[in-house]
Amino acid sequence: MQEAGLSLMTNAARSDWVRLRTLTLLRWLAIGGQTMAVVVASQWFDVALPLDLCGFAIAASAAFNIISTVVHPQNKRLSERDTALILLFDLTQLALLLFLSGGLTNPFCVLVLAPVTISATALTLRVTLLLGLAALADISLLALFHLPLAFDDGTDMILPSLHIGGTWAALLIGIIFLALYARRVTIETFTMSQALIATQMALSREQRLTALGGLVAAAAHELGTPLATIKLASSELAHELKDRPDLLEDVRLIRAQTDRCRDILRGLGRAGKDDAHLRHAPIAAVVEEAAEPHVDRGRDVIVRLEGEVDDDSPAAPDQPEINRRPEVVHGLRNLIQNAVDFSRGHVWIDIDWDDANIRIAVGDDGPGYPADVIGRLGDPFVRRRSGQPQPGIERPEYEGMGLGLFIAKTLLERSGARIAFANGSEHAGAAGLPPGADPEHARPPGAIVEVIWPRAVLEVTREESRAALGSNRPFDLSNI
Repeated sequence: MQEAGLSLMTNAARSDWVRLRTLTLLRWLAIGGQTMAVVVASQWFDVALPLDLCGFAIAASAAFNIISTVVHPQNKRLSERDTALILLFDLTQLALLLFLSGGLTNPFCVLVLAPVTISATALTLRVTLLLGLAALADISLLALFHLPLAFDDGTDMILPSLHIGGTWAALLIGIIFLALYARRVTIETFTMSQALIATQMALSREQRLTALGGLVAAAAHELGTPLATIKLASSELAHELKDRPDLLEDVRLIRAQTDRCRDILRGLGRAGKDDAHLRHAPIAAVVEEAAEPHVDRGRDVIVRLEGEVDDDSPAAPDQPEINRRPEVVHGLRNLIQNAVDFSRGHVWIDIDWDDANIRIAVGDDGPGYPADVIGRLGDPFVRRRSGQPQPGIERPEYEGMGLGLFIAKTLLERSGARIAFANGSEHAGAAGLPPGADPEHARPPGAIVEVIWPRAVLEVTREESRAALGSNRPFDLSNI
């Protein structure tokens, strides 16, 4: 279910976010700084600069700003190509000013890092590499060819070649380091933002489904009495109209359609009113609700309560009742889906509790988590469980489990849980279950995800669980 206000975007789409106004304002700031530097150097420090050529370079930048402001609206979003060309113009204009004012002996040569850093944060890797190569070419040429800085009395400021070489090396390292650093941080921030949007979309979808289920249940309950009244009235009319076959046929049709409506409503919902049974349930019932979409996918999903399979009494009186929260159901469903996707034949869901905590562990007999990524699980950057694909285990067209585990971890932690990832054995899932092992009492040999809540956070009180039905609650249909 797609949210109207939320959408996932690719890194390529991010390159079209830069506004012309942003670059224009930055360029005006650069023009002011360049003008001040030229004036201060020539008037206060008696540095002999070609003021006409420096003025021409600064005026060219100002003219570019004025023309772009007149031609385009200030809120124009630049394409990647336009942004790259503008940054290349800024880099070239700065290189020209440095050529006229001492090359790499000018301390302001460090400003060549700015266009490359901006590209690393906003544009694609290809464009950033091109701008980085252009910046490298500029500083290399400036190290060899430039007008030397001189005072008005004719004294040249000549620095040792070792200093020039060191400045060149520092700029080269700065370009590479800052570009890589800025790009890495930006990509991780963007990826995290996209993952959080996906999490919000998943939670919103689960909340809508929960609201829709309550609406159906309430409708089934409330329409039952009117339908029964219609059927009773139609039966009495049929008795009275035995001598009117033309009307009797219409009355029988009404009765038949009433029965049909009753059957439809009975199939849509069985819970009745929006009462406590819609808002909380025994923990085993919530887990079975989360696992339901994956129990018929060719794997044996085993639910164990305190180590024992109890198919006959999933609502045992001693097990805790918990709130049926959408984030808990959806988070557990993602973990179960991941276990089913990678299992060889069995998935175990262990439910345990004590006076302090409620624990749910989801395990499988698949290949397990590789040691090199187990510490990063739950971040939206891990693409697959094992380094090499294993036939018959990974689902077709499986693109990665990073985002799914991130959504599950985020939703469950939002409900107050702690998440831990582990493997059942040193060589997880290498051979599946040992021959002759009883699956109902076996320990999962593959991947295991353990979710632990403080009991007070998740459990409802006995008074709440035994509350009377009460009056119907209004449903908010604005988001359905």
